Amino acid sequence: MNIPDNLLYTKEHEWVKVEGNLARLGITDYAQSSLGDIVFVECPDIGEPCRQFKQFATVESVKAASDICAPLSGKIIKVNQELNHKPEFINQSPYEKGWFVVIEIEDEKEKNNLLTASAYSEYIKKLSE
Repeated sequence: MNIPDNLLYTKEHEWVKVEGNLARLGITDYAQSSLGDIVFVECPDIGEPCRQFKQFATVESVKAASDICAPLSGKIIKVNQELNHKPEFINQSPYEKGWFVVIEIEDEKEKNNLLTASAYSEYIKKLSE
């Protein structure tokens, strides 16, 4: 299971890469593996707000449709348009090609509500027990 150290995580299996006041959002390797082959992604439009731990995107896989929640609050400033034509990027490369959106972070303090890579790794281990 790939859990990069430079990211923060949610217990709902989303990740966030914070770079200054911007954050790139996606779902974890664990999530994409659990979902199976992803066939469709619906992301919000640029300019839309998102709220921490609230639904902001939807993915459909061969198994189910799932709501994706935002790890941080902010305004969408970039959307990964590649996912419209290649949703399989999420399965192939969840942290590089399979990101969903970039947001302008609204409240830096919300990062305190997220898990570090080691804490997320421990959380995943407990789920498997």
